Amino acid sequence: METKTCEQLKILFFPYLARGHIIPLTHIAKLFSSRAVKSTIITTPLNAPFITKATQRSKDIEVTIIKLPSAEVGLPEECESADLITTAEMEVKFFEATRLLEPQLEQILDRHQPHCLVADMFFPWATDVAAKFEIPRLYFHATGSFSMSAALGVIIHRPHKKLLSETESFVIPGLPDEIKMTRNQIPDGFKLEDEVELSKFWKGAIECEKRSYGVIFNSFYELEPDYADHYKEMYGIKTWHIGPVSLFDKKGEDNTKAEQHQCLKWLDSKKPDSVVYICFGSQTIFADCQLLEIAAGLEASGQDFIWVVKKQKKEIELIEEWLPEGFEKRMQGRGLIIRDWAPQVLILEHKAVGAFLCHCGWNSILEAVSAGIPLITWPVSADNFFIEKLVTQILRVGVGVGAEKWVSFVDESLKTEASVKRDAIEKAVTRSLKGEEAEEMRKRVKAIGEMASRAIKDGGSSFSDLIALIEELKTQMTRKKRYS
Repeated sequence: METKTCEQLKILFFPYLARGHIIPLTHIAKLFSSRAVKSTIITTPLNAPFITKATQRSKDIEVTIIKLPSAEVGLPEECESADLITTAEMEVKFFEATRLLEPQLEQILDRHQPHCLVADMFFPWATDVAAKFEIPRLYFHATGSFSMSAALGVIIHRPHKKLLSETESFVIPGLPDEIKMTRNQIPDGFKLEDEVELSKFWKGAIECEKRSYGVIFNSFYELEPDYADHYKEMYGIKTWHIGPVSLFDKKGEDNTKAEQHQCLKWLDSKKPDSVVYICFGSQTIFADCQLLEIAAGLEASGQDFIWVVKKQKKEIELIEEWLPEGFEKRMQGRGLIIRDWAPQVLILEHKAVGAFLCHCGWNSILEAVSAGIPLITWPVSADNFFIEKLVTQILRVGVGVGAEKWVSFVDESLKTEASVKRDAIEKAVTRSLKGEEAEEMRKRVKAIGEMASRAIKDGGSSFSDLIALIEELKTQMTRKKRYS
């Protein structure tokens, strides 16, 4: 008879140093700890309080600190998050600093002796570090199967190299659907030659992923089934879809602050599906002239709205200057501007909200479809343009404002130009809330939201993937112990 081990499964989680990556991987660590897995999250001193607060009610979970070598690469000491990067030069230095974390990770693995390392895709070198300790490394992608499949199709096949202009379209090779894009819509790093550092990073990341144990996606199979299958089959790698992890974690959250937010009382006075919610995430900071176009477009639409505006801290006291004259007075009762934190999940779940205008960040998309809310897509950077294709073309639960050019979060043009005009914003808002098209999108996305809820329940696809992964890791742990 096989002897069962009583040893507890131990996993280290290593998120990339940006809120959009830390939040979902913290949810995942809590999810594993809820299944009696000892979970440890690695982060820097600046990010630690946020994680500690989010995990304070969880058992078998701790935070261990590493020091980002900011000064060694010429960054300010306090620059421990990608959300604080403001220039292209800082962006390059930040990547360099994260690559210098390898010795500290080795020390932590040696000290903790975990059975598995779950590390963000932006730490490809973690595959080799885990191999030194003879433990499996799992990749974490802070995006979905569709966008990863599309991105790899562009990186590997480079179809854009044959084009004569930035606006000429191409079809991404090898995907289950015909997905067309332009050179303008793909990340700058994908356009560079192999010898250039960022392009070399992506090539190396693909190779490290192929040598890893597998991939965890914060997604659910029913959301993108063709691409969940495609990714696994085309790249020959194990995958587990265990999301939306924010839904798993809802019951454990302390929502007192969120539930008391003034915007929720304001929403209570509105009709169902009548309000558009606008938020562009933690990194997108638009120019004043672009904010003016958004304000004008919202006013012209005639729709009620909640608008979260992100500005540089030094600009907050001047925030009124970008608004059209008399705007807030005219919008009193019709619009609400939030200048700091907003309880996004609770806003999206409110019956009064009928559409979400966002930058197509993956966490925001998952929160919206889980709540059954149609989308207005305004892609900016990172994987946003790929995700827009999923929303508007594959799922058909959103309409675009017509954003045409990928721009780095630190690009000066983002802070000086208005790339999307008020007429396009007005049209997209109206399309998402009124008429037959809006009603059809609402039906489709509500069905997706119901599938998301089922996926995380006992017997659902994400629940089953989670249990299967934990059992597989326990088997690996037992086998290693037996033969060591």
